[in-house]
Amino acid sequence: MLTHLRPALVLLVLMTVLTGVAYPMAITGLAKLLFPQQARGSLVIRDGKVVGSSLIGQSFTSDKYFHGRPSATTDTDPKDPSKTIPAPYNAANSNGSNLGPTSKALVESVNAAAEKLHMDGAKEVPVDLVTASASGLDPDISPAAAQFQISRIAKARNVPEAKVSALVDQFTEYRLLGFIGEPHVNVLALNLALDEMTAPNR
Repeated sequence: MLTHLRPALVLLVLMTVLTGVAYPMAITGLAKLLFPQQARGSLVIRDGKVVGSSLIGQSFTSDKYFHGRPSATTDTDPKDPSKTIPAPYNAANSNGSNLGPTSKALVESVNAAAEKLHMDGAKEVPVDLVTASASGLDPDISPAAAQFQISRIAKARNVPEAKVSALVDQFTEYRLLGFIGEPHVNVLALNLALDEMTAPNR
């Protein structure tokens, strides 16, 4: 029996070391060598401080900033641990709303968000400004969603709309190789550039 058991145990230990230790370490080391920024979380640093990651959205609510997609992430209710409460962009609990297209709650939330955004009644609200992504952590919005917010931001910062629009154009990333993905704008990068553009000494 030992003659049959020994090779199996040796193979188990060998494969565990190879696939559970050696391979992950090799891939991690290779990633740090070839893609150091991405391997460390794509952290965004300003003035020596980490202000976020280009891969994870943040909750911007001020009129002076571009807002990202709604987030359906939640957290434990501090008053009742058996319940959850909304916690937008909670990176520790990535999830979507799981509401289907026939859901009454989804229709009501979309209509409420659209009504809030559709103040002047003249513009069509981009869908990504009223619907949450599957992860709840989407760091990007569509160029249309960014353009939709220009007048509000220009008014709040007292700058020409054309200047803000040019910034949106500058930070719009297009399809990779012309056909992979969709055009998008990273909200954090855009807001940091917006602060820099409207700084008092600029």
